[in-house]
Amino acid sequence: MKYHKREKSDLAKVLTQEQYAVTQENHTEPPFKNEYFDEKRKGIYVDITTGEPLFISTDKFDSGCGWPSFSKPIENDLITEKFDSSFGMRRTEVRSTTGDAHLGHVFDDGPAEAGGLRYCINSASLRFIPYEELEEAGYGEFKNKFDE
Repeated sequence: MKYHKREKSDLAKVLTQEQYAVTQENHTEPPFKNEYFDEKRKGIYVDITTGEPLFISTDKFDSGCGWPSFSKPIENDLITEKFDSSFGMRRTEVRSTTGDAHLGHVFDDGPAEAGGLRYCINSASLRFIPYEELEEAGYGEFKNKFDE
């Protein structure tokens, strides 16, 4: 599959208001009241704006923060990190490289055995593809990631 950044006017037509606010205007959805914070199924998480795979369920963990948390992206070059000083905080914003969508933030309080990072990601920036549907949805090439 080829992934490309879409115009904001096109995204405004296909995303919900919350998805647009999160991905294009750097908003944050409420904790514990979002679609994937408690998702336990096997599968991959893709950028809602481009469809590009970003995270895999085997790297997801329960951090207790109320948002989906991952120890790493599927591939490092799919994520761009930027310094974020909004709201008087000093943190690292995470954006999708291709779509330039705001995803969330990365912190250094993740599981030590998995590298120590916690990618705290807004559900509104993601679409979940269950393992059983990877082939049908065009992501069959990622099935081997579950064997690693």
